[in-house]
Amino acid sequence: MSQRALVIVDLQNDYFPGGKWTLSGTDAAADNAAKLLADARTRGDLVVHVRHESKTADAPFFVPGSAGAAIHPKVINREGEAVVLKHYINSFRETELKAIFDRNGIEEVIVVGAMSHMCVDGITRAAVDFGYKTTVIHDACATLDLTFNGVTVPAKQVHAAFMAALGFGYATLLSTGDYLAAAR
Repeated sequence: MSQRALVIVDLQNDYFPGGKWTLSGTDAAADNAAKLLADARTRGDLVVHVRHESKTADAPFFVPGSAGAAIHPKVINREGEAVVLKHYINSFRETELKAIFDRNGIEEVIVVGAMSHMCVDGITRAAVDFGYKTTVIHDACATLDLTFNGVTVPAKQVHAAFMAALGFGYATLLSTGDYLAAAR
């Protein structure tokens, strides 16, 4: 097995059309994540699926045990692939994620998923802080419009701002196509 891990963060049903918290561009992001997943499986990279569940049943999305909290079929885990259950933004917090990486000798982490401005940002910064070489596949991530102080920021701009920040000091940013071409 390689020393690289593909981590698919929170690509769960509630983030897709018809879910409780639909993101902008989530289908396209999941399509790209599925291509990366197929590639990782072919190359023998470690694949880790991160699945977020809220702690309470009255949460606005990712209600424990609900269909909305399940991993989306486009990137569903296979038997033997790790599924990390988390309750916080940072995928390392109170989970087995770092232990899984350590057991498998992981040195490089490829991050895809949702939401760009929350859990993708959180895992990327934490992975770098733990010393992993980290790449974010920007077109395999999705987010939503945000509002602050009466100003609505479109999802495309939210995504761009967070990718720009991660690329400035944390991670390498690549498109799905560029990543797959470089991997050949």
